[in-house]
Amino acid sequence: MAVSRDLVVDWCQRLLAPETDFPQFEQCLEAIPALESLGDVPAGTRVLVRGDTDATVENGRVTEDVRLRSMLDTLRFGSERGWVQIVYGHIGRDPKLSLAPVAEHLQTLLEEAGVKREVTFIDDWMSDEHGEVLDAAAERVAALDDGAIVVLENTRKYGLERVLWKAKPADLAGYAEPLTNYANGLREKFGAVHVNEGFSASNRDLSSTLVPLAMDRMALGTYIDGELRKHVTRARLAELVVFSGIKIEKLDDLEEIIGRGRVKTVIAAGSLAMALKKADDPGFSLGLAADPANKKIHVPHERVEQARRMLKVGRERGVDFVLPVDFVLGDESIVESIPKDQAQFDVGPKTIELQAGKVEEFIAAARNRRGELAVAFHNGVFGKFEEDRFSTGTRRFMEQLKRMHEAGVEVYVGGGEGGAALAKYGDESWVTHSFTAGGTILKALGQRPIPYLKALYLKAQG
Repeated sequence: MAVSRDLVVDWCQRLLAPETDFPQFEQCLEAIPALESLGDVPAGTRVLVRGDTDATVENGRVTEDVRLRSMLDTLRFGSERGWVQIVYGHIGRDPKLSLAPVAEHLQTLLEEAGVKREVTFIDDWMSDEHGEVLDAAAERVAALDDGAIVVLENTRKYGLERVLWKAKPADLAGYAEPLTNYANGLREKFGAVHVNEGFSASNRDLSSTLVPLAMDRMALGTYIDGELRKHVTRARLAELVVFSGIKIEKLDDLEEIIGRGRVKTVIAAGSLAMALKKADDPGFSLGLAADPANKKIHVPHERVEQARRMLKVGRERGVDFVLPVDFVLGDESIVESIPKDQAQFDVGPKTIELQAGKVEEFIAAARNRRGELAVAFHNGVFGKFEEDRFSTGTRRFMEQLKRMHEAGVEVYVGGGEGGAALAKYGDESWVTHSFTAGGTILKALGQRPIPYLKALYLKAQG
């Protein structure tokens, strides 16, 4: 049955509403079906698979495919049952990027996995202005044989896909028609069964958050289900978190994590640490990061104010903030305060020693608890780690992850640069689990639900 405009607007308002009293992560998971619940869906059924299609493509070829591989078990499950699986998702944030190389590479991965199915690619499938699924795309999907797999072009090719990123509740009435057309179009012209296998897709993309509304049935895919239920639920128990990197917006995630009240120790580095350091010591010089012209490393005044609030709230709750005490500059000199015309590229030796001491304290406290669970979470890198001369802080902390793991601490590493650093300077055997998605995990460790989990939970509640 088609969904009404009023229902679509109401749904989107619920997606945008504050989550102050929304069920916790674990409660949401309990309500959402696993893929096996769709085992009775008959052959020939068109099934929408919101996939993790964000791969690295160079010169028209996929060069990094860990997220694509995460979809294989789900696609095999559907293929064995004769479903026509319609894979859709995004690649990066550039709407001009195409999933054509991803479709070609996915064909190869499926063949290697023993799934002998041809992968079809559809490069244009929706009217961005009206939100209507194109008849030509619908006809191509309708003509596919049982067990076929099709990949739709980058969902972010269409501006409508990102409407809920910045929309306010008052804006929704103006988008009601295209949003309703989009939801009903996917249902009527593609399929009424939705599987979410987009673990890393943690923004309010319509493909993850609106589509479930119009579906008859939905479930989590095999990989995302395992990651969320087995590993994310454990990472949420972390009492020590390492937050670092150049993205100052991660402060929002850290604030949410502190707000949950579980974390007791925060080891910070990178731009995040610059904001916290300045908030803790107004006389501290940010160097070039104080200049708005340096957009990549700039620490705005409002971020310093946010950091000041976080320090106050956190310390009132007993949180120990471990901030850098020295820095490596571009000329490899080591300073305790950054000159106005310089920027920090790594943490210095005193900071490395301080961090090691805090890790030792954490391990000792865990041992004194006589076997009670101890969990640590690491995200990001400490400097420009891709250059050897600025990699010392990051490399040395990989050794701290190994120390904790060997001492019986459950150690989880977020995706992105943290995972890359572990692969470069250590080994996955040094930690309990390394995630393929960084942003998703940061959201999961906070107070607010991941947008796609919120949507699936709302659908499960009817």
